Amino acid sequence: MLVLVMINLLIIVHEIRFSFAILEPVDFLALQSIRKSLEDMPGSNFFSSWDFTSDPCNFAGVFCDGDRVVALNLGDPRAGAPGLSGRLDPAIGKLTNLAEFTVVPGRIMGKLPATLSELKKLRFLGISRNFISGEIPATLGELQGLRTLDLSYNQLTGSVPWAIGSLPALANVVLCHNHLSGSIPSFVSQTLTRLDLKHNNLSGSIPPGSLPSSLEYLSLSWNSFSGPVDLLLPQLNRLNFLDLSLNRFTGQIPSCVFSFPITNLQLERNLFSGPVQPFNEVAIPTVDLSHNMLYGQVSPLFSTVQNLYLNNNRFTGSVPTTLMDRLMAGNVQLLYLQHNFLTGVPINPMAAIPLSSSVCLQYNCMVPPVQTPCPIEAGTQKTRPTSQCMEWKG
Repeated sequence: MLVLVMINLLIIVHEIRFSFAILEPVDFLALQSIRKSLEDMPGSNFFSSWDFTSDPCNFAGVFCDGDRVVALNLGDPRAGAPGLSGRLDPAIGKLTNLAEFTVVPGRIMGKLPATLSELKKLRFLGISRNFISGEIPATLGELQGLRTLDLSYNQLTGSVPWAIGSLPALANVVLCHNHLSGSIPSFVSQTLTRLDLKHNNLSGSIPPGSLPSSLEYLSLSWNSFSGPVDLLLPQLNRLNFLDLSLNRFTGQIPSCVFSFPITNLQLERNLFSGPVQPFNEVAIPTVDLSHNMLYGQVSPLFSTVQNLYLNNNRFTGSVPTTLMDRLMAGNVQLLYLQHNFLTGVPINPMAAIPLSSSVCLQYNCMVPPVQTPCPIEAGTQKTRPTSQCMEWKG
């Protein structure tokens, strides 16, 4: 009988031991160091549950598997939460079983700890909308299982490490709104679907083959990228978002981009040149090709676009009749053609443009047949000087 009682007691002790596993001491000490280097901002009480006399696996943002921390989400994840201040302690590298590490928006400053490279099991790294400065550690290229890298809206400088491009499992790279410079690496991951580098100081050309065909979202706007894209973009036929605006891209716009399954094509404010010739009727609701050096006649295949920005280019000839007919029917909501070299618009001067539509025709090689409101930046001159119209041959 006594033996049976002892056996039952041992079973109970065994169950208690494994249902309330003691956290690995290395992880325990790492969490202590991380806590000491961070503070709740006024209005935040994220760390109120971080009482190290209790089980750290019950702390807010700490997730365990057995006696190891596998996910650490620092800060209240609710929208509008005040966030944290302080710095990221290098002890983060001691949490070697970590698969996910995120930090909510706040006022965390300083550099990214180089010890992040010790988190070999890390799949998700998201530290956005803080004040992280310095360079992206090239040693992040050692995280072979990393799928998401989000360091957006910080103050990072330097280049995008070439080792980042060699990561084989990347699916999302979001480095927008920093101060990164230099050229970007080639990305080898065939699972990369999102690449967001907008609002940096990046430059150089993007050779064909440097971006995988798996990409669905590509935003490079507000940089200084240059060179042609006529061989690059045809390889990216899965794109459902494309923004190359405010760069220095050159050459022709490949016809295939007008067939991409996207809702907003943003190629404005570059140095694109040549004629624009879609293969078929364009099904993209908004197309912005403004402020380039495009020339030739406006294609009637743009008549199916709802918002069409062709202003500040070098288009010549007459506006397609089908485009004006759809405008008058209210199907084209916005048509900006100002600051080109157009010579005709098939519209009755007495016709009333629908209230739901807007068209700007000023500063072309003609007197606008109808007077319509134009954006302020279009200026006040209605017609381009004759001397310019004689010089420009398209």
